[in-house]
Amino acid sequence: MSLLNENCYILRGPGIEAFGQEPVGKLAPILSTRAKVTSYIRLDSFDQSLRRSGRLLMDLGTSLELMLPDGGMLCQPSQSPGKFVAELGDGPIKQALADISPLRSLLPCGSGNLDRTVLAFVDDEQKTCCRASLQILRCVKGTVVAVVRLQGLRGYGKALTDVRRKVEACGGIDFGMEELQGVPFPWQTEYGDKPAVVFTQGQSAYDAATQVIASHITVARLAETGIVADFDTEFLHDYRVALRKIRSILSLLKCVYSSAITEDLKARFSAIMSLTGSLRDLDVHQLERQKFYDMLPDSLHADLDVMFALRATERSAALAKLSDHLSSQTYAQNMTDLAQVFATPDMLKPGPAADRTVHHLVRSLIWKRFQKARKLAVNIGLGAADTQVHELRIHCKKLRYLIEFSVCLFPRHALKAAIKPLKMWQDHLGLFNDLSVQIVNLQTFLRSADTWPDGSKLQIAQSVGALTAVMHPRKLEERKKIDGISVYFTSRVTQATFRDLFHPRKEMI
Repeated sequence: MSLLNENCYILRGPGIEAFGQEPVGKLAPILSTRAKVTSYIRLDSFDQSLRRSGRLLMDLGTSLELMLPDGGMLCQPSQSPGKFVAELGDGPIKQALADISPLRSLLPCGSGNLDRTVLAFVDDEQKTCCRASLQILRCVKGTVVAVVRLQGLRGYGKALTDVRRKVEACGGIDFGMEELQGVPFPWQTEYGDKPAVVFTQGQSAYDAATQVIASHITVARLAETGIVADFDTEFLHDYRVALRKIRSILSLLKCVYSSAITEDLKARFSAIMSLTGSLRDLDVHQLERQKFYDMLPDSLHADLDVMFALRATERSAALAKLSDHLSSQTYAQNMTDLAQVFATPDMLKPGPAADRTVHHLVRSLIWKRFQKARKLAVNIGLGAADTQVHELRIHCKKLRYLIEFSVCLFPRHALKAAIKPLKMWQDHLGLFNDLSVQIVNLQTFLRSADTWPDGSKLQIAQSVGALTAVMHPRKLEERKKIDGISVYFTSRVTQATFRDLFHPRKEMI
């Protein structure tokens, strides 16, 4: 334990007042200094990366303060605290947050008042023997918590020990960011921790599928507020991933429910998903903005500025349209009804595979999906069409979804050996697909030139043409890398891994 940890505590509620008013033996607490009470806004990313790493970031209006895992503090002026870490002014906090993704925005996730007090514990001769600085955070919900830092003075070791005991007697606990994070903040405690779904090998496929789909509906619903408020593009991404996994379960485990129910549910979730495509495409375009600038020479950056300004306007319109839909009573009722269907499984008519154990069914499905992907991978060559590469990507994605669905059914270390290289190849397939989609989107955007402002048409057309010219060879380079995917699927190691884990031996059927 560091010296800072050793002399740092957390006090809550009545213990704060008791510590500041009651003497410690012959030592009396005297108010040394007290700063003006300041309002604060707590900031974190959508996935609570700061909280998870044991840090607490506060915007105090004129300054930013970052509390570190050991209780230490960093501070820097808040000239214009941007939405992203990259937009912060230079200083120790920006440097300390370098590990946060530049694509993740800093969101308000709590607020309150900050009260700073320094107490001096003095003896009968009014000599200061120990100091205690209190950082008291009062949240809007009424919770009060104080971080107490003790400072011993040379020659007064016993005084420091006595004050430590006093802190503990008032309910103080050793500082730990985990304990401090217990202070309630709006939405932060709800979002970020995806619901863990655990089922047993002997559980029916019907129960397991219903349980997992219900959890993904919850994830999607939690993301709605972030989408409408436009906190971060990742909320829409999480929303779409949740819906995509629901659709995949319905498609891959198609015999768990009756065919009529399955088709109806697939159609309903597909309809919800289709409304998000336009905004997501524009989000991806904006997220790739810096890459586009890096691709082109400085002389074309002014043209890019015009193009991105126009696309930002399109994004605002797409966001407004989707937000109106997500805020509508019709949508809310539809999602409530779907959630109710999976919360009360009696509403779902079982299919022919409903009573099969989830272990046996998923094991068989993974093995079949692996064989399909392997055959496609073997036939992927330079002459293969983009549609074949796309088909292989979809098969790999479904294979991974099935493995992730069954993560609690097989040894974790063995699954890791199967899925790690699969993820790598998915990255290559995904990058190739992203480049293909971006080129198509740029060409589609170019065909809408009639809607562009007259004075900007030439600049936008030049930037679109230049980007397309740069992306095409990159797409070809990525295409060459994909040819090696057959080596992964045909290797003895890969086939042995999948055979040992998922081959549906006769005794397992």
